[in-house]
Amino acid sequence: MLKQRLLVLIPLIPAAVAIILIGEWPYMLTVTLVMGTAGWEYWRMFTRGGYRPSAFISIVGPAVFSITRYFFGFQYADLLIAVFLFFALAIHLVEFERGCQTSAIDFGISLGGLFYIGWLGAYFISIRALPDGQWWLLLVLPSIWIVDGGAYLIGRHYGRHKLSRHASPNKSWEGYAGGILFALLFCPILALLWQTKAVYITPLKGLVIGGILSLVGFLGDLGESMFKRHFNVKDSSNLIPGHGGVFDRIDSWLWAVPIGYYLIQLWK
Repeated sequence: MLKQRLLVLIPLIPAAVAIILIGEWPYMLTVTLVMGTAGWEYWRMFTRGGYRPSAFISIVGPAVFSITRYFFGFQYADLLIAVFLFFALAIHLVEFERGCQTSAIDFGISLGGLFYIGWLGAYFISIRALPDGQWWLLLVLPSIWIVDGGAYLIGRHYGRHKLSRHASPNKSWEGYAGGILFALLFCPILALLWQTKAVYITPLKGLVIGGILSLVGFLGDLGESMFKRHFNVKDSSNLIPGHGGVFDRIDSWLWAVPIGYYLIQLWK
């Protein structure tokens, strides 16, 4: 399994870095595709679990959030939210009239996917649009990777006390502490490297970003695991060999990028 994961990551990481550095419409299209795919996996899990969330709201919605964030920023976000709320209720009202017995719950499921994946995912666009956004993004995302790597290494060898008995039984408090330790050690070094590209990135800011993400970023992982455990599935899909689905890969990123964005805004 580890070998398969590495074989996938070897080409995937350079490709992701290249897209981030290129920016513009190739980056926007990539984010749109990723969020739409994650929305499909979310919709698929709940549909297979006996519910009937709206495919339009769950899949198209996140993609539209990314596209509009690229062209308009937050300018029409309130209008877009209102439109999707109206559409969601209308869609599930029609489903209810057709005899669907879960329409009220489906309405909440559809909106949950729209906002959790779509709204949070659109911050990938927002952070890249900041001055030196490519370097900030290359600090935030690797920071959560460092946290995950530290948690895995320490937890695998020294994990004894379960962090989450129901959502993710393999995670331990020792691994959690390992993620914090790795973040405090290596995120400032990463920031020091990028300081040669963007003077506003400093080791102290790398320390703050890494420290905060190490404290709360695991909640994104546990949240997605909660969905999977509820429906007794191992992965959100099998699109990425050895890694599961797109939603499996971006679960903690959906926390990291918005948190990173607002931290950067505080330092402007």
